[in-house]
Amino acid sequence: MAGIVVVGSQWGDEGKGKIVDLLCQTADVVVRYQGGDNAGHTVYHQNEKFELSSLPVAIINPNHLAVIGNGEVVNPKALLLEMKMLRERGLDISGLRISDRAHVIMPYHIALDALCEQASGGRIGTTKKGIGPTYADKINRRGIRMVDLVDPKSFAEVLKEFLPEKNNEITKLYGGQAFDFQTIYDEYVEYGRQLEKYVTDTTVLLDKLSQEGKRIIFEGAQGIMLDIDHGTYPYVTSSNPVGGGAAVGSGTGPNKINQVVGVVKAYTSRVGEGPFPTELKNEIGDKIRETGHEYGVITKRPRRIGWLDAVALRHSVLVAGITQLSINSLDVLSGLKEIKIATAYKVDGRTLDHFPANLRILENAVPVYETIPGWSEDISEVQRRQDLPVNAQNYLNRIEDLLKTPILAFAVGPHAEQTHLLKDPWSEDKEVLHTI
Repeated sequence: MAGIVVVGSQWGDEGKGKIVDLLCQTADVVVRYQGGDNAGHTVYHQNEKFELSSLPVAIINPNHLAVIGNGEVVNPKALLLEMKMLRERGLDISGLRISDRAHVIMPYHIALDALCEQASGGRIGTTKKGIGPTYADKINRRGIRMVDLVDPKSFAEVLKEFLPEKNNEITKLYGGQAFDFQTIYDEYVEYGRQLEKYVTDTTVLLDKLSQEGKRIIFEGAQGIMLDIDHGTYPYVTSSNPVGGGAAVGSGTGPNKINQVVGVVKAYTSRVGEGPFPTELKNEIGDKIRETGHEYGVITKRPRRIGWLDAVALRHSVLVAGITQLSINSLDVLSGLKEIKIATAYKVDGRTLDHFPANLRILENAVPVYETIPGWSEDISEVQRRQDLPVNAQNYLNRIEDLLKTPILAFAVGPHAEQTHLLKDPWSEDKEVLHTI
């Protein structure tokens, strides 16, 4: 079996969906291994635009299996609405499979997310979709799994056990409104009935497909700098987008992963609170935001914009085991006279070339920039690396040098046909040619 993990290498929104969709053309299965409907993938497929949140990108590709792994948390109401939307657009979603071990986002999780965020004054900047509280209950062994949801008897037992303590938390700690058992039970049992045919032991399924030699893509959500362990904690998501998370979140052994493709924007963006050393609060940042349409797929919030941060990216390469890079949004930088890359940080008179865990240090970090001449040409129709303007080629070369990681693909626009592979992504050969 060949397995490729696709991870976001910054703070999310790098364009992972487009790369997964491209790789789908030579794959059989896509597994989403973490996150929930707080993540969004915008994909332009066969001249149509799809905005996905819970479902793996493979769902829009005929004859592919799209697997929601055990590491993803599932909002059944949102998932069913997304499935309905795709059916109405004429798509066959019979290839969907949902892990019976995936945890369910309950209405009290969504309520607690909003109440906690309100109480903290919006400190973290969550999407208020219940993701964090669901993962917290999973770790606290208070979670409800898909295997429970599709079994009315089991669902009644676990809901009766856990709902009283959740209502106590909501009412006594936050002054919120308690939930009624019967109302939740009736609504969610129906969701379970509609989803039951898709729910299975996906660990066994993936092992079978692996033994048959199928090609599997492991699709991450968010980005490595939002990883619960390796990101800018506490301004992070509640799961592990890193490459290693693919094994845990899919029930697949790490020995079945051959490549880890790190998706990188040609600049940096992030949504929500937290330190952002290269942030541009000026007209250049505004220009990049508007040119790149930098607004959240799910939240519609304007994204914060900054120069490419090689310090953060080196950290991502290290902790995620990235073997190859896919550079998106190169076209967005066209027209800038000069482009900067942060190669180190200055903090209290010291130079740091690694990404610090201490937020006080990070908040006071001053980027050490390297300046590269920009280009004025329209590159949206360029298909080969050697046909890019010399300065754009130099920019890509410098990214490879700084990260000591070869580039697998580059993109000069949002559409699939504007994304160009430099080699066979399934090859064991890590060396990427600069020409094709």
